[in-house]
Amino acid sequence: MREALIFAGLLIGGVAALFPTEKPALQPGIAAAAKTVRPQSASGAPDRLAGPTELMRASDGHFYAPVTVGSQPITMLVDTGATVVALTGEDARLAGIWWDPGQLKTVAQGAGGPVKGVTVTIPLMHLGNHEARNVAAVIIPEGLPVSLLGQAFLRDIEPVRIEKDRMILGG
Repeated sequence: MREALIFAGLLIGGVAALFPTEKPALQPGIAAAAKTVRPQSASGAPDRLAGPTELMRASDGHFYAPVTVGSQPITMLVDTGATVVALTGEDARLAGIWWDPGQLKTVAQGAGGPVKGVTVTIPLMHLGNHEARNVAAVIIPEGLPVSLLGQAFLRDIEPVRIEKDRMILGG
């Protein structure tokens, strides 16, 4: 488990190095791309048990997902190369996930040096009609501008595929 977290930290650190240290405001194209196409029942109400979840590619080339952590909506960058979910400090606070700053330790090595974080378990996450419980995660309070949706959530969704400018989760 320790090796997996170290590996995840290295992956997260690599992604974190690509971003500036300040959290950018989401561009209009990114916010629009973060909306999923939710399956609907005959009555028109969302049906959490049917069909795939689709994400549109944002103007920056990435896929962003409107994830619910506990009961808090959080926009996350889909990172299929990350082993765990990575939350910004702000998103973790919004979701009610507490951590002790005294437990910060190096979880990755980024271009700017060591990346400090705290490993946690997220009790419940939703994306469209997909739910996961007890999800392995790391909170990175500084230096990560957007939370990352990694394999700790995505691994049980089959298939995950990209068709042109759409990412399709499930089938």
